[in-house]
Amino acid sequence: MLEKVFRLKENGTNARTEIIAGITTFMTMAYILAVNPSVLADAGMDQGAVFTATALAALIGTLLMAFCANYPFALAPGMGLNAYFAYTVVLGMGYRWEVALTAVFIEGIIFIVLSLTNVREAIFNAIPQNLKAAVSVGIGLFIAFIGLQNAKIVIGGSTLLQLFSVEGYNEVNGVEASFQDAGITVLLAVIGILITGFLVIKNVKGNILWGILITWILGIICQFTGLYVPNPELGFYGLLPDFSSGLSIPSLSPIFAKLEFSGIFSLEFLVVIFAFLFVDMFDTIGTLIGVSSKANMLDENGRLTNIRGALLADAIATTAGAVLGTSTTTTFVESASGVSEGGRTGLTAVTTAILFGLALFLSPIFLAIPSFATAPALVVVGFYMLTNVVNIDFNDVSEALPCYICIGAMPFFYSISEGISMGVISYVVLNVMTGKAKEKKISLLMYVLAVLFVLKYLFL
Repeated sequence: MLEKVFRLKENGTNARTEIIAGITTFMTMAYILAVNPSVLADAGMDQGAVFTATALAALIGTLLMAFCANYPFALAPGMGLNAYFAYTVVLGMGYRWEVALTAVFIEGIIFIVLSLTNVREAIFNAIPQNLKAAVSVGIGLFIAFIGLQNAKIVIGGSTLLQLFSVEGYNEVNGVEASFQDAGITVLLAVIGILITGFLVIKNVKGNILWGILITWILGIICQFTGLYVPNPELGFYGLLPDFSSGLSIPSLSPIFAKLEFSGIFSLEFLVVIFAFLFVDMFDTIGTLIGVSSKANMLDENGRLTNIRGALLADAIATTAGAVLGTSTTTTFVESASGVSEGGRTGLTAVTTAILFGLALFLSPIFLAIPSFATAPALVVVGFYMLTNVVNIDFNDVSEALPCYICIGAMPFFYSISEGISMGVISYVVLNVMTGKAKEKKISLLMYVLAVLFVLKYLFL
């Protein structure tokens, strides 16, 4: 049966290899079960409910990828997209999280249509190979930057950004923190990055998840010894899991189907829809580029063979995830870890999905993990994505310069989509100005995208 469904022999693999690959993928991306609830809680959402929504969205999305595309890729609420949801749309633009979820739901529906009509596939194939690598690198820097901020290793200051100090932290935030709350957590985060780096170098399976758990355990030891003193008023909580309710699954009711359709035809809401549509489209394409590039699954022309099925799975998962109560569900770059273990078919994805389902019963553990323990995961995931910089041709400046602009714009403008905009615009303009457009065979769609991005800056 497995052979018939997943064509194992045709893809040069077997059930044992696929299952091991699926376990590896889960181990490398299970951190999202701790990180996503923490990020969306900043937008005012119930942290326990978001944990359940995250696990269910990952379960559904990954099964869809397995059966729609037969790829070993896993899906979950995406890093970068959850940051955009919480910090840009809700906290930055001032929209309620219910409105933001509705925008995610509607753009998911639109994406289903676009996936069936090959629009997203055409955009994926139109982006030049070097720019695809740059997108992956830029996302890596953006995610690492978020990790450094979450750990408070980087804080605001007179120089816009500065390295953490207790005095600087108190001055920026107007609080009276001390080494025993804010200071020790920053030190633990730095130690966590070094520990995770050591595990990566030693090629330990599930190195990112182990890095999170070891950093968290060190924090618990510090709490027991009095080096860390919880200060809930400043957001520094106790580090022990709360098993008072047993291993029950947190209720989805605070966020399930909380879509707010009133006023969806207003200009303001349309702007939010466009923002999500824009960011999600190019974040999804960017992540698929990063995953498939890292896993060496693109053909000689830089195309993903069954991309329509992958995009459709992504679009349906986004829509379902919005109903469940989480930000955009997308393909995870950590899926490349399972591929490196030999995973080649949807059986790898099915294995990962089952493990996400089982993780639902471990919510007290994942919800107790603090941000200083998850921050190292973001920094290391950023490193994994940064390695694609070697795939950029720096000998051709007309290729390398737009890539540089794309990469720099993502962390500096705090936006993945802005990086892609700047990359596409600069690629087209510089190659046209230098007379290399015909030589590069820039597609018509790239010209259209460049014009649309320029119009976006002029009118939105």
